[in-house]
Amino acid sequence: MIPTLKIDIVSDVVCPWCAIGYAQLQRAIADLGDRAEIDIRWHPFELVPDMPPEGKSTADHLRDRYGASPEQGQANRQCIVETGAALGIDFRYSDTSRIYSTHKAHQLLTWADEQGKQTALKLALFKAYFTGQRNISDSDILVEIAGSVGLDPALARSHLDAGSYADQVSAEMEHWIDQNVTGVPAFIINGKYMIPGAQDAETFGRIFDRILQKEAA
Repeated sequence: MIPTLKIDIVSDVVCPWCAIGYAQLQRAIADLGDRAEIDIRWHPFELVPDMPPEGKSTADHLRDRYGASPEQGQANRQCIVETGAALGIDFRYSDTSRIYSTHKAHQLLTWADEQGKQTALKLALFKAYFTGQRNISDSDILVEIAGSVGLDPALARSHLDAGSYADQVSAEMEHWIDQNVTGVPAFIINGKYMIPGAQDAETFGRIFDRILQKEAA
């Protein structure tokens, strides 16, 4: 019987290291081959839960949150661009880049999970934000992205307008904070092994090996 690795990924749509971590995870999964079945589910985390509707410039965000100077911010973004390029991720930053609220995006992702389209939507949101520099707090844009991965745009609009999943998203974020998730990405394997941060594929692979050995024993 092939074992299953259930991977819960706590992340935010505007977190570049979440996109990088997932790309590395995919490389490790490919290396596993048929040694395990993989079950991935995404969970919400807001890096800036009090973000205003209009968003905030990325440079201002880095300065206010981390005390980063313009030069430090630029160096950080360059590191992200280069790391992403090696993994096939097209990060694009400019002087006008902004960070946005992701609460609506997480609501849509929660609904997409019920439709079997959660990972497809997550990756589309990453691309829209990091490559397209799009405002992923805007309902019109979110509905468009939902439609692009095969979700019903009318239903997406209805759920966003009604806030159908708003309370569920808020409750789930509180749950992960209670589980000591203070930064993202965080990868929880089979509900009991946490891997913090955007590890490289080799590190994921070594951890998977140890988990499979423990689970077999």
